[in-house]
Amino acid sequence: MTTHTVHTSCPSPLGELLLTGEESGGTLTLTSLSLPGQRGAPAVHPEERDDRAFVEVRRLLDAYFDGRPTRFSVPLAPVGTPFQLRVWQALDDIPYGTTTTYGELAARLGVPRAEIRSVGGALGANPLLLVRPCHRVIGADGSMRGYAGGVERKLWLLTHEGALQPTLV
Repeated sequence: MTTHTVHTSCPSPLGELLLTGEESGGTLTLTSLSLPGQRGAPAVHPEERDDRAFVEVRRLLDAYFDGRPTRFSVPLAPVGTPFQLRVWQALDDIPYGTTTTYGELAARLGVPRAEIRSVGGALGANPLLLVRPCHRVIGADGSMRGYAGGVERKLWLLTHEGALQPTLV
């Protein structure tokens, strides 16, 4: 069975999102959702663009950005180590509009306190931003620590979801 890479883009309040996946035997799986300027975003080739791809993901993203709590129940195929895959899957249990800490996530996964940084490393390598909501993981003191799409976007997403209050400037 032949597998080929496809991609498309989707407008959002955070900029043009890049959706990348694999198509095989008529089945399309999402392998990456990245933000403009994101470190580690996949390289794509113009000939692989298919704007008909990911119709359901784009519909769910529209719902999310319209302020409706959204679960991205689409076929996923992220590439990572077994540990990374376990951490990324655990993100699915963090509800919309809430946050958890790196320590709480590590405890849920049975990761010793001395190895919490490994959880942060796995989150930083998450290829499915928004879909696997690593933006909902914050420091124990409430700090934003990091986000592959940029901390300012993490703040925007958490405010959008109601987990943070908007700030006046």
